[in-house]
Amino acid sequence: MIKRLLGSVLLSTSLLFSPFSLAAEPVDINTATAEQIAASLNGIGPAKAQAIVDYRETNGPFVAAEQLTDVRGIGPATLEKNREFILLTPAPTPAQ
Repeated sequence: MIKRLLGSVLLSTSLLFSPFSLAAEPVDINTATAEQIAASLNGIGPAKAQAIVDYRETNGPFVAAEQLTDVRGIGPATLEKNREFILLTPAPTPAQ
């Protein structure tokens, strides 16, 4: 009985602190640094995060999350597993 209880406690504790239980924080890909993007999106390391920032600086702000697939190394699967964590600030409109 005690072995079963200890086993359950150990399993629960390991699941609680596993990387799969940590929720990513939403990140605005139009304003975040490469470090913030890498820390917030699954499957995006420092190099891909920097590529996102470089793309944004070259092409202007993202208007849709789907544009991330235009960044080399980011495909539809990566986009889908991160969709709920991607925020987009609207591009500023020119003053009239």
